[in-house]
Parts: sequence; structure tokens; C-alpha cells
Amino acid sequence: MSTNVDLNVRPDYDQVIQDIADYVLDYQIDSEEAWNTARNCLMDTLGCGLLALRFPECTKHLGPVVEGTWVPNGARVPGTQFRLDPVKAAWDIGCIVRWLDYNDTWLAAEWGHPSDNLGAILAVCDFLSQKRVSQGKEPLRMGDVLEAMIKAHEIQGVLALENSFNRVGLDHVLLVRVASTAVATRLKGGNREQLMAALSQAWVDGSALRTYRHAPNAGSRKSWAAGDATSRGVRLADITMRGEMGIPGALTAKQWGFFDVSFSKTNADQQLKPEEERQFRFPQGVTPQYGSYVMENVLFKISFPAEFHSQTACEAAVRLHPQIKNRIEEIDRIVITTHESAIRIISKEGPLANAADRDHCLQYMTAVPLLFGDLVAEYYEDSFHASHSEIDVLRGKMEIVEDRRYSKEYLDPDKRSIANAVQVFFSDGTATEKVEVEYPIGHRRRRKEGIPLLEEKFKRNLATRLPATRCREIFALCKDQSRLEETPVNEFVDLFVI
Repeated sequence: MSTNVDLNVRPDYDQVIQDIADYVLDYQIDSEEAWNTARNCLMDTLGCGLLALRFPECTKHLGPVVEGTWVPNGARVPGTQFRLDPVKAAWDIGCIVRWLDYNDTWLAAEWGHPSDNLGAILAVCDFLSQKRVSQGKEPLRMGDVLEAMIKAHEIQGVLALENSFNRVGLDHVLLVRVASTAVATRLKGGNREQLMAALSQAWVDGSALRTYRHAPNAGSRKSWAAGDATSRGVRLADITMRGEMGIPGALTAKQWGFFDVSFSKTNADQQLKPEEERQFRFPQGVTPQYGSYVMENVLFKISFPAEFHSQTACEAAVRLHPQIKNRIEEIDRIVITTHESAIRIISKEGPLANAADRDHCLQYMTAVPLLFGDLVAEYYEDSFHASHSEIDVLRGKMEIVEDRRYSKEYLDPDKRSIANAVQVFFSDGTATEKVEVEYPIGHRRRRKEGIPLLEEKFKRNLATRLPATRCREIFALCKDQSRLEETPVNEFVDLFVI
């Protein structure tokens, strides 16, 4: 037999693909905490989307590709009058949700924002519900939306726990595409074979590079990349439901699969042998592998529209503001003590070219609340930056130091801290206290403190786009878990149409 040929025996679907499909199809969510957190996540995510509509750089991306297009039973984009096909609606919803870097976050070996998947989930559910009602059938309920959110969070988050895509140069929106593909296919009625076929397509797509998130190329693509990924999930679900075949060895195929092509760079931290690198790692001894852990532990951005590795630094800076606001000229240096991931992703020097560059700069996001006692989305804009040269003066006085304990506890599954400390030193030899914040207010450990503030954030964001009576109606519905879960999706989305 010749050795110069490939053995053309079609394999079974990769185990990773099978496990995700089985989870989406079969897992019953019985965690009251997960359901309740999903409801709060829904509020926060939609509120972030509404707030983003104040920014023309965001809204220029919205609407049909062909102006004037009208789609029967088209999915709506909250806060607008658009009725779009589900693929473009998912793109738009994902774009507004992510634009201000204010929605929830998951931090592990990989980073990400699981609520980005709401673009696919809400677009598909709204379209299907309207279509079903037009046919005299029952619509999907908001409980279906919350269930899909929990499962999308879990898929994205579990894949991120011990697999660092960023270390091989890949962007985390890959995991948004995979999770969105899974839940969108299920919502459209996909069976196990169809789910696996769709998921295989998602992996074969490969991944975007992280170039647009890092110096010196940071830019606004990072604000719409998740919208692009979640909409691709809807498209792949649609292709599959039309009968397109899958690629069973999408991950493990030698030379041509995802592992060999895109995931084979040595991870120095893990010190793996070459043959061990080309696979995903999952927590040992955890059964089932996928449950509701991620939704239960997700991080909310409550106080600041800022990249999450900086949230505790911003909080520390706000606490220090009263001590330094009248001594700005006397500042000699500022020491920020942080963790390795923050250093790798958001510590940068030099000119900041745009708002997207600034909201991924640890020094900028610390300097602003030190100076002004707060950090809001408008403070990243060119006009604000140009009017306050003192921001860059403070950036130039900052020293970034890693605390190895912070770095270790960042990855500890029982802690998941995101610690930062800030201390200001003056030219006369005096200094402020070292203000340390290990857990941001959006952390699971601070839920009791954080949820009332999350609700206030939602109310403020609703008020930026909708009349007061509608705001009160939406908030009352979202506060009532059982009533919300029973609400038809199309009727819920009706409330957000202007």
C-alpha cells in the first residue's frame, strides 16, 4: 500500500463538539442562582446597548445593509425602529451591547464577554416568535432567552477556563461564535447531528487576530467584533438547518484541523509537551463538564465602562481622589500594583489614538478617576482628552508593578479576584495610603452590594432612550422573575421599540 496517500476514513465528530451539543440539548438548569443572575444579566446587557445608541460612531453601523429593506417578521434592534433579518439584527444587537465595554465579563485563562451572545439569542427568538404568531402558533418565551443565555455563557466560559487563546494570538470572539452557533441552532430546532454540524463549521471558521485590541493598533473594531461573531453564529445555524453537512474532525484533523493550524503555539505557563498542546484543557474531576457555573460567577461592570482588568484600579482611584485633587501639581509618581493579565492586555505608554485605545489603557483609566473622581464613557472621547492635558501628565508618572499573589488568585477558581492597588507619592516625600481593591463591585462575592447598583444602572440606561412610563413598565417586568420568564419574546421586544 502506498504511503503517499491520505486514509480517507471519515471520523466521528470531535469529542469537544459532541459534549457541547449534548449539553445544549439535554442539560436541565436547576440553579435558582443561575436563573436569577441571567435575569440581571439581561437587564444589564440591554441597558448597555441602549446607552451605546448615544454615540454616532456606534450607530453608523446599524440598520439594513441595503437601505430601506423591510423584512417580514424582522428581528428588532432594541432602542431603534429597525426590523432586520436575524443575521444583521444579531450583528447590530451585538454591536451596541459591546460598544462601550460596559457589559459583563469572564476572566480566566481566556477573557471575554459572554453576554455578547445575546445578539444571536434575542434576534433569533424575536424573529421566530413573530413568525410563529403569524402562523397561529405559540411564541418563544423569555424563559427560553434566559436558558439560552445561561448555556451560551457556560460554553464560552468553560472553554476559557484553562485555554488561553490570547497566548496564541487569537481573539476571544471565537468563543462567542461557537456559543452563539450552538444556542442559535438549538433555538431553530436543530437535532444532535445538526448541532454538531453547525459547531464544526464554527471551529473551521478559525479566529480573528487580537491585533485590534493591543498597542499600537488598538481601534474600534474591538467594539463591533463580538457583534460580527454572534451574527456569524446565526448564519452558520441557518446554513446547517438548510441541510449543509458538517466537518467531524474540525478540531483534531492532522495538519488541517483547528488544533494543528491555530492552537499549537507553546504555552510557556503550562509547559506542555508538543503532543499535549494541540487540545483543549478542562477542569479535572468536574462532572458534568458544562452546567451553570459561568452565569453564577459572571462579573458585572457596574461602576465604570472600562476594560475589566482595570475595574478595581478605577475603584481605588475614586477613593483616592479626595486626597489628591488639590495636590495634583505636587505628585511625583503613582504606583499601580496589578496582576499579570492586566499588564499583558492594557498597560501601555505613548500617545493614545482614539477612544478604543483609551478604554484599553490601564494608566488612562486610573488617571481619569484620580483627577475627576469618576469615569464615564464620554471621558474616552477625543474632545475630552484634548481638553485635559493633565491626564497624560499623570500617565507619565505611573509605575506598573506585578504582585504575584494577585496574578495567582486571578486564576484561582475559588477566588477569581481582579486585584489592583494604587498609591500616590508626592514631591515632599509624603504619600497617600495604598488603596487595594481585590474584588470589584460586580464580582459574585459582592452581589448583595452590587445588584441594587446594577438595577440603578439599568434604570439610567433605559432613560437615555425610552419614555418614563415605558422605563417603569420594563423595569417592573424585569424585576419579576416568573412573569418575565412567561412573557412572549415578541411582546418583550415590543417594549424596546421606539
